[in-house]
Amino acid sequence: MTDTAVVVVDMLNAYRHADAEQLADNVAQIVEPLADLVERSRAAEDVDLIYVNDNYGDFTAGFAQISASALNGSRPELVRPVAPVAGDRLMTKVRHSAFYSTPLEYLLGRLGTRRLILAGQVTEQCILYTALDAYVRHLPVVIPVDSVAHIDAELGAAALEMMCRNMAAERSTAARCLR
Repeated sequence: MTDTAVVVVDMLNAYRHADAEQLADNVAQIVEPLADLVERSRAAEDVDLIYVNDNYGDFTAGFAQISASALNGSRPELVRPVAPVAGDRLMTKVRHSAFYSTPLEYLLGRLGTRRLILAGQVTEQCILYTALDAYVRHLPVVIPVDSVAHIDAELGAAALEMMCRNMAAERSTAARCLR
């Protein structure tokens, strides 16, 4: 059992949606630090790595199909460095929060998780709602600011501020958040 889990949210994205170009530009800035965080999480004996990804409304798609779609999408260079590998924990979600209608809470309980590091996309949507759901479950949250991507810079900054002020989230960087 470990007390820290790194939760990578929605990084498997084919970037074929209305705001994809704007999001992809912002994701390009976080890929390197996030890939480093993922690799260090895999290597650490005291950290659990969990991928939670939207199923984009396709209830027939499993994680392998979601991953393949992203790797064959418009921006595979944003997906490849952070794609899950054999042995990673994977689950799909249907809405913004990684907790909503997923077994994440159960898994974290089984793992003995007492601290979440949330990374991925989108800061003002899925990261924010996941942080709120973690907060109401009394799980401290760390946000590595160089490993979360926004669509709208102003809303992303406001979401980060809300997470820190209202949900006691800790701001960090990918390099510093694994203690």
